[in-house]
Amino acid sequence: MNSFRHRRRLLVGLPALSVLIAAAAGCSSTDDTPAVSVPSPDAKVTGLCRDLHGLLPQKIDGLERNDPEPRSELTAAWGSPAIILRCGVPWPDAAAKKGSMPATVDEVEWVVEELKDGSQQMTTGSRLAYVEVTIPKGQVRQGGAGPLVDLAGPIKKAIPKGIAD
Repeated sequence: MNSFRHRRRLLVGLPALSVLIAAAAGCSSTDDTPAVSVPSPDAKVTGLCRDLHGLLPQKIDGLERNDPEPRSELTAAWGSPAIILRCGVPWPDAAAKKGSMPATVDEVEWVVEELKDGSQQMTTGSRLAYVEVTIPKGQVRQGGAGPLVDLAGPIKKAIPKGIAD
């Protein structure tokens, strides 16, 4: 009789345990994963971006890698809120360039734009593939160059100087 009671408690306890496990799994896995649109460059630029992806660091500006969805060799992210990198983007349009400032960080040229929400968006210049880095307002630090310093080396190695088509 005692074993029947234990089996009954076990049978009643399993569904409750399953609900708890499912709830915990649903809350923890992808809540901090950023979402981003993936660029669609030509084959030459895609190859350069894949080379860059293989060289990207696991940390930038002290923030851990937190790659966005959908997964792609053309995108990467660090921290939460995430600093987002997209490789193979088009050159910023004329309106964006009007309100932008040029900057050079460790021999990599950037066009820096202040966005309306307080975030910063930087796009490389003078490279065969354009790389865009967006730093959300919550991650913009004094001067904002920390992530660019950490990304300069991989960009110089993977993407030669020149003008992207």
